[in-house]
Amino acid sequence: MAKKFKNRSLIEAVVFLTVLFLCCWALGSRMGSENLLKTIMNTAHDLLLNTVFFLMGITVITGALSKLFVEFGVVTLLEKLLRPLMKPLYNLPGVAALGGVMTFLSDNPAIIALSKDRSFASYFKKYQLYSLTNFGTAFGMGFVVIITMMSYGQTTGALVGLLGAVCGSIISTRLMQRSLLKTWPELDTPMVAEEPAAQDIKEEEGQQKDSVFMRFLNAILDGGKNGVELGMQIIPGVLIITTIVILLTFGPGPEGYTGASSQGVPVLPWLAGKVHWLFEWLFGFNSMELIAFPMTALGAVGAALGLLPTFDAAGILDGNSVAVFTAIGMCWSGFLSTHTAMFDSLGFRKGISKALGAHAIAGLCAGIIAHFLYLLVSLI
Repeated sequence: MAKKFKNRSLIEAVVFLTVLFLCCWALGSRMGSENLLKTIMNTAHDLLLNTVFFLMGITVITGALSKLFVEFGVVTLLEKLLRPLMKPLYNLPGVAALGGVMTFLSDNPAIIALSKDRSFASYFKKYQLYSLTNFGTAFGMGFVVIITMMSYGQTTGALVGLLGAVCGSIISTRLMQRSLLKTWPELDTPMVAEEPAAQDIKEEEGQQKDSVFMRFLNAILDGGKNGVELGMQIIPGVLIITTIVILLTFGPGPEGYTGASSQGVPVLPWLAGKVHWLFEWLFGFNSMELIAFPMTALGAVGAALGLLPTFDAAGILDGNSVAVFTAIGMCWSGFLSTHTAMFDSLGFRKGISKALGAHAIAGLCAGIIAHFLYLLVSLI
């Protein structure tokens, strides 16, 4: 048995090194090996400074805000007001709407801060809490995306895309819940099954006796501290996954390959061009370069928004593409890194693949729905 395991490990090592060498050789032959290494390092560095720290700032602010909402009863109020809407659409308690609002106004990591709060999580069954990441990430940076799209004079397309994203969020959440219950039926139990530690109970009782100012101060400090820890957890996913996506989406700069960040070999647009008829029918794309937006949004929708000036200058940015971009951009706003970080923080890594699969399908459905809705609106 030991010998068989050893031989399998050797085979895996050889296969891995072969694939890695072929990938590096293919990219290096176009970009130059030195430029390839420089681009990888510069892109990761740029993402760390301009994306990760931005997201960490969001997790700190939203972590403090969510703690305040819990401390002063906003969560309970939302549960009572939104229960009639959330249950039939998402099979989630009404308080889950808070996650959608916060990710819409900020970014995906906001949902991580909420899910880690024991008081907030007590409203959910286990499978519902795990599906909350699919619900929340369907609205990531929605406000920023919509305002940016409107700035190009495409208000109708942006609003249609928002409706498409809502449809995508329903599909993603429902698919995730069904998949979890089918594989792990034992997840159909309340999160409150875990009793809080005696020390936590003592601290909470002590906080209830504090003044309003002290409760406010403790909430923002504790929530902000949790936000810093969660911001650290998303670093690997953002740097690694987004760098790979950018490397396979963008081409050389104006002066060719120089080793600058956000350069690469446009493999994904080339592959999309092989089945251009499919993307034309599903999304109404009039140019295969447009496929770079959803591919980049997988890692960071902020980076994807940076493509819009280029598309607009080339004359390929129209109302339909804006609708599709808004829907897919909100659903796929860096969900690869967020899903991984959230399930890792919840201690349920085995659910990552199911969450990613459900959300990938939902993002495509959101784009398709937005495309056909825009066609319908155009006829009216």
